[in-house]
Amino acid sequence: MRFFMETKMAGRKAAKISAEHLNLWYGDKQALKEIGMEIRKNTVTALIGPSGCGKSTFLRCLNRMNDLFENVRVEGRVLLDGEDIYGRKTDVTMLRRRVGMVFQSPNPFPMTIYDNIAFGPRLHGKKNRQQLQQIVEEALRGAAIFDEVKDILKKPALGLSGGQQQRLCIARALAAEPEVLLMDEPTSALDPVSTLKIEGLIRKLREKYTIVIVTHNMQQAARIADTAAFFLSGALVEYGSADDVFCRPKDKRTEQYIMGL
Repeated sequence: MRFFMETKMAGRKAAKISAEHLNLWYGDKQALKEIGMEIRKNTVTALIGPSGCGKSTFLRCLNRMNDLFENVRVEGRVLLDGEDIYGRKTDVTMLRRRVGMVFQSPNPFPMTIYDNIAFGPRLHGKKNRQQLQQIVEEALRGAAIFDEVKDILKKPALGLSGGQQQRLCIARALAAEPEVLLMDEPTSALDPVSTLKIEGLIRKLREKYTIVIVTHNMQQAARIADTAAFFLSGALVEYGSADDVFCRPKDKRTEQYIMGL
């Protein structure tokens, strides 16, 4: 029996992130209530729910972006590879390098395409031109945009289309060599063609990264996610495989939300 259990556990993907009894307040308003969740390595987890339900707040907890707001109080634990990121010894700068973030609207820096990607590595002490060239190319290839921009790397990034800018921002995050990639509605401002390109990219990136995405698009979540978490009024109502959550929800509230009722 012991051998069977060990073999079964070995076949599962290990938890990259674990939230335990996670609570968060903005001043007197409680935004997260006793969240408990394990996010497995090399998977795509979709966070769904109505506006103001806590899903983006939870996403920001995973790399402590909520620290940037005033009057925020957090209780509970968030473990990254078993280490509590809210512990006193946590280097928040290093944490955000390990857990990168892509925001809702593309936000390239007002500089060249090349400098957008090289910015982070330079900030962390990488100055060698050849090394930077390799980092930039690998990041752009990883974000499936290299072939589109390889001849215009010295052109302003703001001259790219919206979809290209978002993939550039993904490349900029990849240049920091993260382990986890957080995405807060990364396709909400994009056209359908650009959206499909980002979705295809996400499916490919999960081979190397653990991805957590906030989305209001149920079809998108069903297409790209391995697991899905439904939030409502700051609480985690349901969490499981995407197939189960979208096709066989256990909670009536999840079913009503997915059905648009």
